[in-house]
Amino acid sequence: MAIETEHADGTLIIRLNRPEALNALDVEAMRTLNRVLRDFRDDPALTVGIITGTGERAFCTGADLKKTLPPQSSFAQAYFAPYEQSIDEGLYVRAITLSELNIGKPLIAAVNGHALGGGAEIALDCDLRIASENATFGLPEARWASVPAVGGVSKLLRAVPRAVAMKMILTGDRISAEEAHRVGLVSDLVPAEELLSAALKLAERIKANGPLAIKSLKALADRTQDMPLTQSVAVEQLLWGVLRDTDDRVEGRTAFAERRPPEYQGR
Repeated sequence: MAIETEHADGTLIIRLNRPEALNALDVEAMRTLNRVLRDFRDDPALTVGIITGTGERAFCTGADLKKTLPPQSSFAQAYFAPYEQSIDEGLYVRAITLSELNIGKPLIAAVNGHALGGGAEIALDCDLRIASENATFGLPEARWASVPAVGGVSKLLRAVPRAVAMKMILTGDRISAEEAHRVGLVSDLVPAEELLSAALKLAERIKANGPLAIKSLKALADRTQDMPLTQSVAVEQLLWGVLRDTDDRVEGRTAFAERRPPEYQGR
């Protein structure tokens, strides 16, 4: 299958599984990924998601260029068509626009090998990115007379210094894992053989925290990024107030006083 999943004690591992095509996604794989992420969003038993690619050559190299040629219908027809029909008529990018899914749980991109085009955009849509030492990142769409269509330009500009982003965007050049780590595109750099275990350890550290706090922090990060500072601080205070009287917050303080690990219940 082009998309494989594995459950690991509240963590969902999502593998992009077309290694023969450098994990490029055809339209059916995009549909499957969208469905898997919606199920992850709606499953209360799952807390953290990890997206990675099969093999060490590629995380994902974006859309399969051989299978995503323009259709016969016009863009206007596809744009105003219902969701499923619009994908059939060539607006397949809707299926991998993760930000529109409103996933209120942390997503970790474990980037092994090349993350290019739509693959880089999937990684940018995740909350955390860690990379193997052989990873590369790039938005090469200009080389194929196109532009990123899943928020790649705006998200890259938010993730790294403008000069770095513009050089990547306008030239289509890739950057190495070491450079991605230096400019802050990824938080951690690990040997390829340790990548998944590092991602799982990171997921465990997240899951050890108060679940309501994690959901609140995710919401704050997603919703206040473009707000003026005074508004974002006001939203922070509101969510602090929402959490103030929860059982988990009391448990956290009690556990700290008693010098033991907290036992959170999500309430």
